[in-house]
Amino acid sequence: MKPFESFLSPQLNEFLTYRETLGYTMRRRRSHLIAFDRYLKDTDANWNSFEPSFFLRMRADLGKEPRHTNQILIITRVFFQFLLRRGYLEENPLQDVPLLKENVSVPFLFSPEQTDQLLAAFCKRIRRREEFFLSDLAMYLAILLLARCGMRISEPLRLMRQHYRRDDGTLYIEKTKFKKDRLIPAPIAIITEIDNYLAVRRHLQLDDHNPYLLAGKKEKPLSEYQVRSTFHQAVKNIGLQQQRRVMGNMTFNPPVPHSLRHSFAINTLRKIIERGDSAQDALPVLAVYLGHSTYFCSSVYLKITDAKSRNDLYDFTVWQKWKI
Repeated sequence: MKPFESFLSPQLNEFLTYRETLGYTMRRRRSHLIAFDRYLKDTDANWNSFEPSFFLRMRADLGKEPRHTNQILIITRVFFQFLLRRGYLEENPLQDVPLLKENVSVPFLFSPEQTDQLLAAFCKRIRRREEFFLSDLAMYLAILLLARCGMRISEPLRLMRQHYRRDDGTLYIEKTKFKKDRLIPAPIAIITEIDNYLAVRRHLQLDDHNPYLLAGKKEKPLSEYQVRSTFHQAVKNIGLQQQRRVMGNMTFNPPVPHSLRHSFAINTLRKIIERGDSAQDALPVLAVYLGHSTYFCSSVYLKITDAKSRNDLYDFTVWQKWKI
């Protein structure tokens, strides 16, 4: 892990520690703060440098895509708010520095058939040797929960054993993105898969003290990095690998684990529409199930009709670039 090197390194480390005690995961934010730290070092900045003009220059000098630059500006603004509360500064110099205009981000979407293909590819990757079988099965279950319950990747990995309530067929999800706990009903197929996994786990690990539902090594949860790596290999195996592509004011994102959450929401709304019901009326329920702060966050899914429409548009942009 790269250390901070600017004159603000003590305050940056203090800020990270503070945020982590609040329950935030700072790994990605740390990389954004590293970019800010390097800029401070490269420009020989000091406390007297912190004027709005300094950050306007930084915004231009970073040379990154608007979305990435904005992420750096946002966490840096939060950092300076922290400095303000701690008495290092009298005002936040980033308060009135505007963010850059971002492209429209179009997520990759799996059709129901492609989701099934991906899960089948995960099944094929489960190794039968005893030392690998349980962890591979747990990784399959993690992806299954993303695909069938629309979870964020961190949510199945943080589930504790007591969070699975077999008697009423529910999963209790704590400390979500918006710090909202939620209790969701699990499909019968999911309950069956979890029960099978727990039965195998009891058989293979007689002295099992791992508190997590999906067990990793040494009484820890599964590794998110390992789940992501296996996901990308499975995507490649079924021929759905795509490059990130920018066309005009639109950015088409490649398949990532979070794509399964988007796909779950959109495919659910599509089924509701196909049976003649109102997708708009279903949004509040979907928002609660997904753990959104408000149902307005879920309304974005009404703007994309299905995976085919998204992928046809992606193919068109590839053809246009080749044509030019």
